[in-house]
Amino acid sequence: MIHIEHVNKIYKTGDVETAALKDIELTIQDGAFVVILGPSGSGKSTLLNVISGLDTVTSGTITFGDTVLTKLSPEQMTAFRRDHLGFIFQQYNLLQNLTVYENIQIGADLSDNPLPIDELLEQVGLTAARDKYPYQLSGGEQQRVSVARSLAKNPSIVFCDEPTGSLDEDNSKRVLELLERLNKEYDKTVVVITHNTGISEMADDVIKMNSGRIIELTHNPIKRSARDIHWG
Repeated sequence: MIHIEHVNKIYKTGDVETAALKDIELTIQDGAFVVILGPSGSGKSTLLNVISGLDTVTSGTITFGDTVLTKLSPEQMTAFRRDHLGFIFQQYNLLQNLTVYENIQIGADLSDNPLPIDELLEQVGLTAARDKYPYQLSGGEQQRVSVARSLAKNPSIVFCDEPTGSLDEDNSKRVLELLERLNKEYDKTVVVITHNTGISEMADDVIKMNSGRIIELTHNPIKRSARDIHWG
């Protein structure tokens, strides 16, 4: 469980201060599928970055289970991310000189308790492509490799920053189905940053942001499957 209490983030450029996050209060439950919505500049990516320790807060507290993330040193935070967190970005960030299997192996090597790579390849539908290189794959296939690599180290929570932003609807829904399976079958907490309101239909909790604040927090009593969500 993640608790975020009175979190503020201010960026300074010379004498100019910009408040990217303003007094954020939030709890993310274990095993939840959470979607954070908002227009460009709303603070949603900044919120993901401070929750995941990719950036620091100006003030406030973030607690992950019994660990107070905002009290960790940079070295301790790096170790925490390695041991507990997974990341999926809009850009695939695959190593072009490594095969599909070898790219996923990078994630597995970060963990003392990795998930089986062959099982992951089957889950993402890429068993036949295990020995191919990224340039031989479509964008949707490369993103599925990215999902498998993130999951390989068996993280407690997976953060996704616009994971379908560069994909068409069909490939996007394939990736979302993987995240859905990750949440349901592997019991992983999933946090997705997106501007696509349709994706919020498959979430347990939806956080809407604007101007650095949470303006609405809703819970979906009934969730749509990834394949059935409205697109756009």
